[in-house]
Amino acid sequence: MINSMANTFSGGIKLNDGKELSKDAPITTILPGPEMVYPLLQHIGNPSVPVVREGDHVLMGQKIAEADGDLSAHLHASVSGKVLGIENRLTADGQAVPSIIIANDRRYLEIFYPENRKLRYTSRQTMLHAIREAGIVGLGGSGLPTYFKLLGANTRRIDYCIANLVECEPYLTSDYRRILETPEKIVNGLRIMLTMFPRARGILAVSDSNQEGYRALKECTRQDERIYVRRLHDKYPQGSERQLIYALTGRTLNAKMLPYEIGCIVNNTDTLAAINQAVITHEPLITKIITVSGDAVREPANFRVRIGMSYREVLEAAGGLKPGLRPEECVYLDGGPMMGHRIDPGLDIPVTKLSSGIIVLTRKSMQASDPSACMRCGRCVEVCPNNLVPMQLFKDTEKGNEHAFIRHNGLECCDCGTCSYICPARINLSSSIVQMKNQILHDPDLAGDYARRYVRS
Repeated sequence: MINSMANTFSGGIKLNDGKELSKDAPITTILPGPEMVYPLLQHIGNPSVPVVREGDHVLMGQKIAEADGDLSAHLHASVSGKVLGIENRLTADGQAVPSIIIANDRRYLEIFYPENRKLRYTSRQTMLHAIREAGIVGLGGSGLPTYFKLLGANTRRIDYCIANLVECEPYLTSDYRRILETPEKIVNGLRIMLTMFPRARGILAVSDSNQEGYRALKECTRQDERIYVRRLHDKYPQGSERQLIYALTGRTLNAKMLPYEIGCIVNNTDTLAAINQAVITHEPLITKIITVSGDAVREPANFRVRIGMSYREVLEAAGGLKPGLRPEECVYLDGGPMMGHRIDPGLDIPVTKLSSGIIVLTRKSMQASDPSACMRCGRCVEVCPNNLVPMQLFKDTEKGNEHAFIRHNGLECCDCGTCSYICPARINLSSSIVQMKNQILHDPDLAGDYARRYVRS
């Protein structure tokens, strides 16, 4: 049954989320400049394989790279134009990734799309094929191809299809705006999930504070007997998959498991909208909703952007920095301040399927005192949503002791950063813990079952 008692989880923190800067800014569409960059790695697994070459002319929506295995994903052009070549380009995480470069002809000529499908006459196999062809991956940041996730789930053992609309990361408001402006696309995406899993119930999960979104979703689902709208406590990281599932169903999930193993399928706002688009209108994933915000941004906004355009173009559409601010006085983040990371290569990097926000904060607002010795206050333990002992894991990382780190359940860390946020000694616990966790996860022999989500099996 749906968990009507908890509506939250143990641990976590209440944040000053900064969402007031951009939550009232409607989604506006911006068009890209002359050059588009499409990294071939926008998912977990192997890079996509190019199916175009230098000199080819492509149309918007045309497939330009094919998946290489189940954990890979197709890639499509978001503009029409000429392929300039394939070369290494930097991405937001600082990696040089082979990328297809296309000269945007600014004509936006599209491929032909067949007539819209009618859901009642569409088979599960057709839906899966459409989702795979559209190149959809977990757009909340996981990068796990949605086709692969759905294919592995037994239709008779899924009890809940959950829409994760919580958006608990500070500053990000793209989901909030999508819920207000086009709730029907999200709900239709969930209906597609329920068609694929006929014995499941659907849950649309929103934050308590999102009163407008709650009302919009209730209105959209008045006639849906299998869909419930549930409000969850405003606490970070309520949108984390394990915490969300527990709050809604009382079921527990560890990092070795996939949600379908406990009868749940979870998709976030963007993913559900993309599923609706792929199954009903045949359209591939070529756009994203991006929040541009922070105390250094002149006009915080929410934009619909094309995959492949540069972060610099997106920030400029929001007016750039506030008057009087110099770039060196600011910190640029890919994603939110809790689970995002600093953009080190500069802003001439492409929007990808996994982009969610560009947050620019003044260094002054982020200044913190130098770290001091652990006070043994236990606050990091109190707030950890997975009941870990972060300081012990931090000590394991300092010693480079991977086996101790595993023994102390470090691979259960969900990267939320609550331990660093709450630490009165200002020790950056999370950064060291996440770094060692990722190092171990890339060694399948060492990580064992924990590597299932991250490396090719």
